[in-house]
Amino acid sequence: MEKLKVLVVGCGNMGASHARSYFQISEFELVGLVSRNPNIAREHLANELGGVKQFNNFEEALIETKPDVVSINTYTDTHKDFAIKSILAGAHIFIEKPLAETIEEAQEIIHIAHKENKKIIVGYILRQHPTWNKFIDIARTLDKPLVMRMNLNQQSFGNIWSTHKHLMETTSPIVDCGVHYVDVMCQMTQCKPVKVSAIGARLSEEISENMYNYGQLQVTFEDGSVGWYESGWGPMISETAYFVKDVIGPKGSVSMIEPKKDSSEIDEHVKTDQLLLHYQERDDNGNFKIKDQLIDTTDEPNHQELCDLEQKYLLKAILENLDLSTHLNDAVNSLKIVLAADESIRKGKTISL
Repeated sequence: MEKLKVLVVGCGNMGASHARSYFQISEFELVGLVSRNPNIAREHLANELGGVKQFNNFEEALIETKPDVVSINTYTDTHKDFAIKSILAGAHIFIEKPLAETIEEAQEIIHIAHKENKKIIVGYILRQHPTWNKFIDIARTLDKPLVMRMNLNQQSFGNIWSTHKHLMETTSPIVDCGVHYVDVMCQMTQCKPVKVSAIGARLSEEISENMYNYGQLQVTFEDGSVGWYESGWGPMISETAYFVKDVIGPKGSVSMIEPKKDSSEIDEHVKTDQLLLHYQERDDNGNFKIKDQLIDTTDEPNHQELCDLEQKYLLKAILENLDLSTHLNDAVNSLKIVLAADESIRKGKTISL
């Protein structure tokens, strides 16, 4: 089999990790790295990956490399343009979450990909994570309704805070990160979301007046399940309870045990040490019949290994012509929830879905 040529667009944290995946997976051939401006990080990455060619202009790179796959790891406001141009040039795409800035743009990308018979994988990294999949499976055994409590707060500073400020030129924390966790909630309930409410606050004069760097959403599902998600970015963010991943149902609860505290490290947001499983069943004296269980998860994959799994799934989708309709419907559904939360913050009211 001829190798699938891959062009990587965006050389930040996620773009670099995915580029490393393409470089080490034998069925792929990394043919180019694209970023808007030449920089030391891209230079180092290119050298690390065998001197792969570097580009400043996406369109030039697309014409010169003629890729089979384009990996889009840029800010969300560029996703529609890069995705559609890639698909029309004959490439399958991997695209980091969120898929697009609006539902209409997301649906347009999907429609064109379907018309051109090209695959789209959206970067929902938690879907490749064995511990998160176990967390979802256990939550489904707790009966309905479910109460789902999750957050991702980052005490960011230095280069990470600079990246967050760039992201917040177009996308809030609860939109950018929230798609992961409401996607998890949707998998747990397997049920339609019906309404969303949210609150937000601007905690820094370093960001635009119409943007907020702290947000919290509440989503209600058709079966009565409810979910809460919180996300804040910045040097002022507290590290107290930065890692809450907790689900409660009529039969008990399951929780991820918080790892070592360092919310600025991306590995800490996918890493767990244990799952704590609690059953509410009691004996005739009202005492618990089953002792709480700790499920060890310390052998889980790290961030780079998860990126490798994402790209192996992309490869499988292309080679085996997988039907990705559910994957893409779920991506649109989670985007719809977080965009409704953003609308709720800006309008100060609950949004019906």
